[in-house]
Amino acid sequence: MHKKTIHQGTWSVSLNLLSFILSSLLTGCSGQKQMIDNSVVKELDVQKYLGTWYEIARYDHRFEKGLVGVTANYSMRSDGKIKVVNSGYENTLDGEYTESVGKAKIPDPKNEPAKLKVSFFWFFYGDYFVLELDEDYQWAVIGSSSNKYLWILSRTPQMESEIYNDLLQRIADRGYDTSKLIKVKQKKNN
Repeated sequence: MHKKTIHQGTWSVSLNLLSFILSSLLTGCSGQKQMIDNSVVKELDVQKYLGTWYEIARYDHRFEKGLVGVTANYSMRSDGKIKVVNSGYENTLDGEYTESVGKAKIPDPKNEPAKLKVSFFWFFYGDYFVLELDEDYQWAVIGSSSNKYLWILSRTPQMESEIYNDLLQRIADRGYDTSKLIKVKQKKNN
């Protein structure tokens, strides 16, 4: 297995992330064709949210194109921000390993703890909205201020179909197009 580590400042990733951020900013300024409900959960216990999450499904986009076995790992940094490590494999679970390290912050922890900002490139931040969250922090649905980004995350590499279908209905009820979700191939549970 080959390993490719991407750090802040790597040009190819930086350009993709810059494109994502600019796209997010421009989308926020233009009228959306479809109204979505991107309201967030009322409470978020960051300590419970930390750890590893497996990507179960996502809207396809440039900065994760072709990645499978995708995980996100969150841990606290000494400066109070959250360390974000996104990783995955190119095209197959045996493909080249890739990793991107960034940071997240909660701009208004008192009033909107579930609206985070994530950065992988200098001071450019994108939205990370926790739209749905299991009371035991076993699954989550992540979106943004735009209707172009959506993820379903789980603490395990596989999600029960009953839970997945319930989340699809919740997402559809919010106005998202669930047909645009792609399932992310993950290794089987141990």
